[in-house]
Amino acid sequence: MSKTIIKTTNAPAPIGPYNQAIFAGNTLYISGQICLDPVNGELRNKDIQEETHQVMHNLKNILQEAGMDFSDVVKTTIFITDMHQFGAVNEVYGKYFENRLSDRQPGFPARETVQVSALPKFVNVEISMIAVKL
Repeated sequence: MSKTIIKTTNAPAPIGPYNQAIFAGNTLYISGQICLDPVNGELRNKDIQEETHQVMHNLKNILQEAGMDFSDVVKTTIFITDMHQFGAVNEVYGKYFENRLSDRQPGFPARETVQVSALPKFVNVEISMIAVKL
């Protein structure tokens, strides 16, 4: 099985010893993304909605670099620092997936959401993804 590092300037550079994403065979593993703006390196966290949109844009750009999109995502993990913000995060997150229920285009990916005590750069939300190219 081949392993390919995915790297794009359209998403934030890693802030530690990891890659934005790794393609292993036909599966893409995307590292957790936070609300860093890839252009200026600043946090986009005026509110939880802006923060979540920036996270999803970063994930979208990594998917695109790998020749994929949100329809290829099979699993996500959402980390949030306050479960009271779950509704707002969920509303923004859901807009990035088309719920196409058919044998060829399943709807939303599998997912878990967990509350954590802190995240890198003390942001409020981080999301990682696994996508499969069929």
